[in-house]
Amino acid sequence: MIKNYFKIAWRNLWKHKLFSTINIISLAIGFSASFVIGLMVYYDLTFDKFHPDSELIYRVTSTFTTNDSEGTNGGIPMPYINEVKNNISAVEFSSGIHVANLQKVKEEATKKTFKNPDYVIFTDSEYFQIFNYNWLAGNSEIALNAPNQVVLTNKRAQKYFPSLQPDKVIGQTLVYNDSIQTTVSGIVASFEERSDLIFEEFLSLETAKKTSSNGYIFDPQWDNTSSSSQLFVKVINPSANSVIKEKMDALAVEHRSDWAIKYNMSQSFNLQPLRDLHFNTEVGLFNFSEEPADKSVMVGLGLIALFLLLLGVINFINFNTAQANQRAKEIGIRKTLGSSKKQLVFQFMGETLLLTIASALISVVFAYWLLHVFSDFTPKGLEFSLFKDPLIIGFALVLIALVTFLSGIYPALVLTQYKPISVLKNQVVNKAGKPALRRFLTVFQFSIAQVFIISTILVAKQINFMMNKDMGFKTDAIANVRTPWYNNTEEKQARFEQELKKYPEISKLARGGSTPASFSENRTLVTYIKEDGTELQTPLQLLRGTKDYIDLYGIELLGGRATLNDSLQEIIINETYLNILGFKAPSDALGIQIKREDETFPIVGVVKNFNQRSLKDPINPLALIGNWGGTRFGVMHFTLANNEEVSMSKTISKIETAYKSIYPEADFKVNFMDETVEKFYKQEKSLSKLLNWAMGLSVLISCLGLLGLVIFTTERRTKEIGIRKVLGATLSQLNVLLCREFVLLVGIAFIIAAPLAYIGLNSWLEDFAFQTNLSWWIFVLSGLGMVIIAVAIMSARTVSTALKNPVHSLKTE
Repeated sequence: MIKNYFKIAWRNLWKHKLFSTINIISLAIGFSASFVIGLMVYYDLTFDKFHPDSELIYRVTSTFTTNDSEGTNGGIPMPYINEVKNNISAVEFSSGIHVANLQKVKEEATKKTFKNPDYVIFTDSEYFQIFNYNWLAGNSEIALNAPNQVVLTNKRAQKYFPSLQPDKVIGQTLVYNDSIQTTVSGIVASFEERSDLIFEEFLSLETAKKTSSNGYIFDPQWDNTSSSSQLFVKVINPSANSVIKEKMDALAVEHRSDWAIKYNMSQSFNLQPLRDLHFNTEVGLFNFSEEPADKSVMVGLGLIALFLLLLGVINFINFNTAQANQRAKEIGIRKTLGSSKKQLVFQFMGETLLLTIASALISVVFAYWLLHVFSDFTPKGLEFSLFKDPLIIGFALVLIALVTFLSGIYPALVLTQYKPISVLKNQVVNKAGKPALRRFLTVFQFSIAQVFIISTILVAKQINFMMNKDMGFKTDAIANVRTPWYNNTEEKQARFEQELKKYPEISKLARGGSTPASFSENRTLVTYIKEDGTELQTPLQLLRGTKDYIDLYGIELLGGRATLNDSLQEIIINETYLNILGFKAPSDALGIQIKREDETFPIVGVVKNFNQRSLKDPINPLALIGNWGGTRFGVMHFTLANNEEVSMSKTISKIETAYKSIYPEADFKVNFMDETVEKFYKQEKSLSKLLNWAMGLSVLISCLGLLGLVIFTTERRTKEIGIRKVLGATLSQLNVLLCREFVLLVGIAFIIAAPLAYIGLNSWLEDFAFQTNLSWWIFVLSGLGMVIIAVAIMSARTVSTALKNPVHSLKTE
């Protein structure tokens, strides 16, 4: 019997090839979006799930509060790490991990040197009690207990000792920075599962005393926090969280410094679950090349997939209820021959299942293509091979079953309501004949499409606004080279500057820290003592540069002067800080003293505001300062001459030659200012691309559904069209007659979509400190565009029907 159901289902689908094709394409688009987005969600949700008792593992983070501001840091001061390890019984295991910045490592036997080893940390043996590593050689309990010990992953061991098996690597010697001799004490297998713990080399804590990391790893101060030093704990049970937090917060109060009390600063701690590590956009990951996953983005992606799938389901329901009268006689005959309602429901559900399976199979091809289209939006480790994962296969099967039920159950129940006697007497009253449901579903479809169109236009407008807005400084033809942080001196930096001055291709030069707008941030707390004796405390962003820095970037000086030389402790402030201080004119602030800890600095100039980050962020109070720290001018900024005859690649090659002559072991990289600004909006550009596709696919599905309904309507009214044509109706009158109802539905959809889009987009724009206007023309353009597309699709069909010879139309049954 089941075989017969599917045979009949296949015949019916083949008989109505056009409607079947539209249904399959609509559902396939929805399925492919669901599969890809489901794959992304699954990928992000399965990081670090393989560790035993992963729900008991936490990262301890710090929260700093001062007056009305609050900030979070992934690190905690070293004394807290020791206190948690030794004196908090609710913690089963704890381990501090400290990111190591090492210049090079040499394999002693072959004398082969590897520059800038990445993913290296200092830690202790308890790290391996918390996280699940498979030991290939060595003992996890003693591997990092002594100075000058190092544990390697098998991947890193193969890099340093390609010809040795793990057990033979034990006892081998690695020399870091030419002076720190270590012995390999263990080899662990690299994680095969997804993890944010990307470390490849583990040095014992005692080894850090011989490196530049000694200062912050063994810092005894209770209020010095660095994100490079973090603490992971494994608690005895989930309820221990509150106990640990309470004890750590109490320690923060007990060891609060006089300086923190004076300036109303406090520190508290939070235990971040390991499962949330991958989603923490505020604290970040250890892999700086990738951005943390964002749960709000995942929710948005899920909604897009849901809507696209719903659009396909709506098409199916619309077509099948619209065809109800055409299948009434078939149903009547089957009931007369003894078919029960249950059997008929199974038959119609079988048709739906066949169509859904066909859509799902086609969608796999679409999904493969979409993964390539969105390769810059999806995580790097996300591959098509994940489709073979049992959970993904299970998700696909559940989705197919759910879509089959949602698509098929209502049409099946409606179609099986007909009474055989009424059908055979041509007295059918179509229970689906009242088009209210179809109208509602059509309006729903086009409302979604309209929201996508409006959103796409607005996001594109905001991106264009951000990319073209004046940042307050020059970005064209400006680049920079960062000199190495190690083995660098003022003399070397000066030599590099003098070498570059020899090149006519470089018109301007300045040394400094970061660029005016960058991803880095250097803040300090400063105090201004007013005339009445009250103190005004403000976090102040510091930007370091020589006296030529302002001129090179074209930063406008509103009052005062640039610093006289690089070592004078003078500051130049921006308009934002000028306003905070309460001065109206730049000249009013000149000569004012600003206090930082026990030092005072005079204000010698005021510059016009410029954006220090993306336009999402407000302009913060800022001070431009000189080279107060000896070698803090680690970046060489330069302007390339605007000359078409000068080859950019040759200029870069010259700069590299000069760089390598001074820093032969360092890696050379040129960073262009306009590229840095463009990186600020990588997420927005990905969103724009995603919305473009969502808009295109939603409009396509909606228009396919509209085309199917128009085809059905024109076929049903063929005889009416013929009669009207004989009675003198013109082609345009017939077109208006047939399109009027559908244009009205599109108009209603716009009325519903416009306020919804306005509310959502207005909320989205609130994330930007600088934003474009939510202009009226965006809504008008969207509405008109949708109406024009709909009318074009409908007219293509209605006109062809109206052009038919009335004689043939009147013969239509």
